[in-house]
Amino acid sequence: MVVMNRKNLRSLAAGVALLLAVGALAGCGGEKKADDSKKMVTVGIAQLVEHGALDAANKGFVAGMASKGFKENENVKYDRQNAQADQSNLQNIAQRFVSNKVDLICAIATPTAQTMANATKDIPIVATAVTDYEVAKLAASNNEPKGNVTGTSDMNPIDQQLELLLKIAPQTKNIGTVYSSSEVNSQLQVDVLKKLAGDKGINVIEATVSTVNDIQQAAHSLVGKVDAVYVPTDNVMVSSMPTLVAVTDEARLPVICGESDPVRAGGLATLGIDYYKLGEQTGVMAAEILSGKGKPQTMPVQMQKEFKVVVNETTAKRNGITIPQDILAKAEIVK
Repeated sequence: MVVMNRKNLRSLAAGVALLLAVGALAGCGGEKKADDSKKMVTVGIAQLVEHGALDAANKGFVAGMASKGFKENENVKYDRQNAQADQSNLQNIAQRFVSNKVDLICAIATPTAQTMANATKDIPIVATAVTDYEVAKLAASNNEPKGNVTGTSDMNPIDQQLELLLKIAPQTKNIGTVYSSSEVNSQLQVDVLKKLAGDKGINVIEATVSTVNDIQQAAHSLVGKVDAVYVPTDNVMVSSMPTLVAVTDEARLPVICGESDPVRAGGLATLGIDYYKLGEQTGVMAAEILSGKGKPQTMPVQMQKEFKVVVNETTAKRNGITIPQDILAKAEIVK
């Protein structure tokens, strides 16, 4: 039996207290580390308007994030917002994201990305369905953005699309194009088309629209003047293809589109972007930023390298157009 005096008791008590304190600190440190590994991040997704291409990019973005370990309701929470093509809605969405201090913004379509970029220079923005980031003044250059915006480009293989048009309608001498005057990336695509077509001695006639209400008149203005119509990846046009097709079908004009969604809505054919895959690429880029493996400032804008042929069989039959067999052999056929 050990008899302890008061001094020894005080020393023992101090030692026990010290051990308990060290244990508590160690426990707290372990808990913090565990919490950090399961940290929930918030990503704001802003989409300009509902239509097939942008919807596909949205879904692809979430899938791309998940492929890199960011799974919804496990370690990432999405604040999904759709502006319904209204600029004031876009501004409200941007302010919502900034006020809520989201960790990253996914901006779908050029006007969306521009509004988000005007609202914040601090929150990383990864955009998609944007044709040229430099032209849209979202980045210093596509190779070195320098700001807080990067993402994926939906720039079309316009040279290959022109070749597709000429294979389907080889007698074409005049191409009409309808697009929104407010979309800078649509103008860029048309400028590229004019240069490529001009090199082949083909004339391009433009008809611009401000709203969907202008499409019918714009389409009628081309009838009798053109042999075919080209529609770029334009949000106004893509969301209102039936209005255009009602006119072009009556005139039996082949319509070549910038991507597959307007083909499904009545256009004739495309060799274009797969927006779901483009969204996936965007999601992977966002995951790298959230993981600290990359920064928008130094992350080059990515392009899609593989394109697919899509042909609308019903439209071809309705307009009496025979699609060459070599095109059909590699095409996805929609009706």
